[in-house]
Amino acid sequence: MTDHSAPDRPAPRSWLPGFLALAAIWGSSFLFIKVGVEELHPLQLTLYRVVTGALTLLVVLAVLRDRLPREPRVWAHLFVVAAFGVAVPFTLFGYGEQRVESMLAGIWNATTPLIVLPLAVLVFRTERLTTRRAVGLALGFTGVLVVLGVWEGVGGSHFAGQLMCFGAAACYGVAIPYQKRFVAGSTHSGLSLSAAQLLLATVQLAIVTPLVAGAPPLPTGLSLPVVASVVALGALGTGLAFVINMRNIRIAGASTAATVTYLIPVFAVLIGAVALGERLNWHQPVGALIVLIGVAVSQGLLGRRRRAAVGVEAPAVPAQAPAAH
Repeated sequence: MTDHSAPDRPAPRSWLPGFLALAAIWGSSFLFIKVGVEELHPLQLTLYRVVTGALTLLVVLAVLRDRLPREPRVWAHLFVVAAFGVAVPFTLFGYGEQRVESMLAGIWNATTPLIVLPLAVLVFRTERLTTRRAVGLALGFTGVLVVLGVWEGVGGSHFAGQLMCFGAAACYGVAIPYQKRFVAGSTHSGLSLSAAQLLLATVQLAIVTPLVAGAPPLPTGLSLPVVASVVALGALGTGLAFVINMRNIRIAGASTAATVTYLIPVFAVLIGAVALGERLNWHQPVGALIVLIGVAVSQGLLGRRRRAAVGVEAPAVPAQAPAAH
């Protein structure tokens, strides 16, 4: 679905509240991760949030009378997507936020489209590399180096935490084009496929977590802020956010809905500063701005109005969740 599916240009008041709510929910996820890893191992936190998210989507499935996929081939591909799109990146963000600020993790999440594009072009062959996209990639990865502050040297816990967050974004970079290549043609609803992914991720984490981190503690042994963070990550960040995102796509079109990517780091930074009193070094927001400009260039968002004015179709942005969330 693209913006062309909504030719009547719906009024912003019909989709903007949901758009902002989605950015706030996904942007606040990094705060909840930061709170959760204070008492839970990253794997335990991921297991709890995925279970909560799976239960939420199963309830929505039941209410809408939708069903899970039945084809073994679909489940096999979703097993890969569950690992690279849910279990591993969620856990890496947890490990990363043991070492870096929540707002910095939100910034790293914004690099996902930069990783998606080269993999989609070179590995999965679902996209074509153009000069514009190459320029956008170059800008984006320059921004990555600025965020890292490579001139200050490498090493240390903080640098390792940033690499873990970047690794999480890289996992999304694998999962998104893989899903587009092998799953997107399925006749199942996005809700059904997402619920199946979370169920498979639950199985994966239920096997790995006790072996690596031990059995997760009972919720009764956790503090109220941690329990609330788990519920928010699962029920809001996965369940409610998915429903809102689908509504945004239906009303505003996929291109407009996908631009929520640009607001997530803004909310992550604001929430981290207000709720946790976090602060960034000067080069981190500067690098984030360069990254976002690179993403905008690579996705053809800059100059879109000018092209539309002369009758040239603007490329659509894939309707994909920025995921960290």
